[in-house]
Amino acid sequence: MEFKQINDTTGEDKIYTNQILALFLYAHLEQYGDTVADITKCMDYVMNPAKGGNIIVGIDEQKIVGVVILNNTGMKDFIPENILVYIAVDSSHRGKGYGKQLMEKAISIAEGNIALHVEPDNPAKKLYEKLGFTNKYLEMRLIK
Repeated sequence: MEFKQINDTTGEDKIYTNQILALFLYAHLEQYGDTVADITKCMDYVMNPAKGGNIIVGIDEQKIVGVVILNNTGMKDFIPENILVYIAVDSSHRGKGYGKQLMEKAISIAEGNIALHVEPDNPAKKLYEKLGFTNKYLEMRLIK
């Protein structure tokens, strides 16, 4: 698998546009996903030089097999500098190690610590634990 990194420094990609990537994520995140509009906002955050992050596209045989999006938090030490917002692997390519490769690439390019949220029943939770992610806190939210 090869990787394409997209951020405010590299600029938007002419082939892997935000719309194509948002539709890929929407399709392959399945029950763990968000709307295309929300996914697009996440990518816009990456492309904003005042905010930042990285989009990593996994490509095999010239086809997208996975996508990861990391947003910078603008914080350090007390909150991780990065939050992994989305990761998805094409459902027809799962079980081939693409998710692990995408995560390893994301970890290698991220400057600073990384946080992520995962639902307890998400099968990806085991991969995150194997890669060294720990569950230090219970997240609680107030939705207004």
